[in-house]
Amino acid sequence: MVSAHRSKRFPAALLAALAIWVGANLSEAAATTASAPCGTPAAAEDWPTGAPGDVGLDAARLCALGEMLDTSPDINVHAVLVVRHGKLVYETYRSGVDERWGWPAGVVAHTPQMKHDLRSVSKSVTSLLVGIALDRKLIGDVDQPVFAFFPDLAALRTPEKDRITLRNLLTMASGLAWNEDRPYDRPANDDSRMNYSTNPYRFTLEKPVSEKPGAKWNYSGGDTQLLAGVLQRRTGKFIGDFAKEALFEPLGIRDFEWVKMPGNGETAAASGLRLRPRDMAKIGELVLRRGLWNGRRVISQGWIDESTRTYMRNFDSFASIGYGYQWWTDYEEKGGRRSSWIYAVGLGGQRIYIHPEFDLVVVITAGFYAEDRQDFLPYDIFDKYVIAAIRP
Repeated sequence: MVSAHRSKRFPAALLAALAIWVGANLSEAAATTASAPCGTPAAAEDWPTGAPGDVGLDAARLCALGEMLDTSPDINVHAVLVVRHGKLVYETYRSGVDERWGWPAGVVAHTPQMKHDLRSVSKSVTSLLVGIALDRKLIGDVDQPVFAFFPDLAALRTPEKDRITLRNLLTMASGLAWNEDRPYDRPANDDSRMNYSTNPYRFTLEKPVSEKPGAKWNYSGGDTQLLAGVLQRRTGKFIGDFAKEALFEPLGIRDFEWVKMPGNGETAAASGLRLRPRDMAKIGELVLRRGLWNGRRVISQGWIDESTRTYMRNFDSFASIGYGYQWWTDYEEKGGRRSSWIYAVGLGGQRIYIHPEFDLVVVITAGFYAEDRQDFLPYDIFDKYVIAAIRP
């Protein structure tokens, strides 16, 4: 995959010890995980459920996904959910080694009632909250300069920094020098340094400008955290409190956690959100319906369309991959036809895939926090099992 996927908040020696322990315990724990055969969802108040065949999906192909996971417990996928035509039609939960915002949690038997780290999927949720603030006229437009929202940090202004806009933050093109290429337990990783700083907004805006704002994409949790600071200043609430009132309550999301940074008590907007997978699917369905949930307008259609458009490209050799306002985009061409989708990405294999053409949402949670397969296995599940299950 691309540089949006980062490693690792704790040392390699601890990971190695965990791997030995997990290998000895994972198969036994897997037997305790509650999932119906072939991923049949349990009835629930918050989602209409159905059978794969009712929505044009091949049940046998989806069943094969469960069989693959059953025979490969070391894969460490925690949940896969499939929603098509507004119905939850596939849902499986697995046991696996997990973390809570980078700290080992041991082997966890995941269930529908349990929250999971979203990691950088949190960034996409932050983008939705910016859209709601714009809808409510709490923010003028995305071309406002960032320093207009941080008068307390005016001493950090320079002519170059004055050109940074909200749009630049949303597209991760602020131009501020930022390095998240190092492991998260290393002092050189700017995201970790921000989390332990006394003021994350000052820490980020103190960075020198290394590129013209808007010219080059550079993965930056600092850009997302500045968006959270803007929201806090305009709403008078921490981002989690604003999310509860403006987004989660309208979606019927009642159980969530948004982790605070250890150094300053600010909400970790870029990586700290924890939701149930079923509630992750609600986020995907909201975007699929262009801002509607059960017929109710939660976010303007205009914001959904604008924020999920491709603005930035050139991610190494992945020519099809793009970036919108804290959302990823991709496409595939077959037989002269282009098929496009939107997705949210989080460290460890967390994904929300949204495929408008197929009226489809796929949620994946996993524990590949220190593994390269986080870059390809979630996509393989999406493509080789779910997309492949769509009947012509």
